[in-house]
Amino acid sequence: MSYIVTARKWRPNRFEDVVGQEHITTTLKNAIKNNRIAHAYLFAGPRGVGKTTTARILAKTLNCLNPVDFEPCNECEMCQSFNTSQSLDIIEIDGASNRRIEEIRVLRESVKYAPTKGKSKVYIIDEVHMLTNESFNALLKTLEEPPEHTIFIFATTDVHKVPLTIISRCQRFDFRRIELDTIKKLLKNIAENEKIEIDDQSLTIIARKADGALRDAESIFDQIISFSGNKVEAQAVARMLNLIDDEVYFTISDAILEKRFLAAFEVSKTVYENGWNFIDFMNGLVEHFRNIMTVVLTGRTKLIETAEIYKEKYLCYKEKFSEGDLLRIMNYLNKTQQELRITQNHKLLIEVALCHLIGLEKSASIREAIANLQEVKKIAPVTVRRDAAPRPAAAQESVSREPQPSNGGGASERAAVTAKVSEGDQPAFQEILSRWSHFVDEVNQEKFIVGSVLQNMKVLGMEGAKLDVELKDVHDRKMILQLRDYFLSKTEAVFGKGLIFNFTDESATEDVDDFMEVGSNAAPEPQPEEPDADPLVNAIKSELGGDEIQ
Repeated sequence: MSYIVTARKWRPNRFEDVVGQEHITTTLKNAIKNNRIAHAYLFAGPRGVGKTTTARILAKTLNCLNPVDFEPCNECEMCQSFNTSQSLDIIEIDGASNRRIEEIRVLRESVKYAPTKGKSKVYIIDEVHMLTNESFNALLKTLEEPPEHTIFIFATTDVHKVPLTIISRCQRFDFRRIELDTIKKLLKNIAENEKIEIDDQSLTIIARKADGALRDAESIFDQIISFSGNKVEAQAVARMLNLIDDEVYFTISDAILEKRFLAAFEVSKTVYENGWNFIDFMNGLVEHFRNIMTVVLTGRTKLIETAEIYKEKYLCYKEKFSEGDLLRIMNYLNKTQQELRITQNHKLLIEVALCHLIGLEKSASIREAIANLQEVKKIAPVTVRRDAAPRPAAAQESVSREPQPSNGGGASERAAVTAKVSEGDQPAFQEILSRWSHFVDEVNQEKFIVGSVLQNMKVLGMEGAKLDVELKDVHDRKMILQLRDYFLSKTEAVFGKGLIFNFTDESATEDVDDFMEVGSNAAPEPQPEEPDADPLVNAIKSELGGDEIQ
């Protein structure tokens, strides 16, 4: 027996064998059951999803002498004659080859004759959209009022090219793309019956390449069997079809997490040496991060069309990428896709783009930053004073500041500022100076905003539990004052003694008076929150020391 391609050998002979179109086959079976057969049907949808096959099954069922559960028996005289292409009551016409008005006129005359042996005379016109406008017009009257025994079934991949006057006279059924898992299941069943060994990853590659068309998947399957024999491996399939290996995309996402910039050039080299198209590579990369996003948002892999081995890898990213980071990545990749279409050096653009992605730092929203900060407590009174002149002290008991250039850019001499350190406090003050950087680091880990403020603070001296410091920025001063209780606890933990920061900077600006009377011992009264204020704004004011700009 001569070889028959898979698409023909495994073509369905019954409605229940048609996969992925249950919404249509169920309707047609019920129509036959209830004797509600229309005089014209229009089957529309993408290529290779079962339009013509369903039309043949419907025609065969209508003429079957012994239907079983409203399915053709495939054994009676009428079914056998149709299967061997000898039936005179089921006529298949190629719309592309018989598109002229002369052929339609012949068809219009032939419909008048009764069927020879069957119950109905069925005309299947494939690719009906190829008919000319004159042919459609000639068919209108016959299509609207055909003889009682005549049924038309039209199939088309471009339904928008069919005139509305034709569509309105038909029952329209829209066929859909066949899902990847459905194609894989069918191909696996065929492979088992054909004694062919094939893994899940290979089936996934074939199904994705077919893009929802079962006939394409079966054709690719035949091609791969010719290449690999009875044992099919994923690497051989990818090599034969010259498809981009999915591992390349996982290399990029891992490199982003590990900040491994070398991976950008390694991937670019791999794509170039394998002859893969850079535009196809970028399209695949967008889909890869789309898959990661679905896992991050849903926590599942149900919405991902890929092999099972890769679904497990995607689940590993669930806690490693944030929604904000993925949106930034997707937005940048979409822009890169557009740039690829107008640039000539694709390899260079891909390398730059990948380096940019790998260099992206993780982002944190304001809400996340606030959530990480400790709750601010009410502030107790703190003494703040401005010294009119430096306090005299012995050289060994003072800390001097060198002259600093003014804000205007010129080098103006400023008087040395000293802070008194009593003899009893001298050892403690020296300990504070030696451990000050460690104190700043610990605060920075707990409150990164406050830590940056302490880095700009200068320690001048010490008197009892008061640590004389200098801090120029008025808003930074306000933040330190509001966190008095926190610093009392933190300094005791680091230095063994709770300390209060005492600002002694003679250059304090008048802006301090906006929120505190200089020299007083009273802390600013907390302002009541406006009832209609945004909670996020209130949190920024109270926890981050922010001010609202009018």
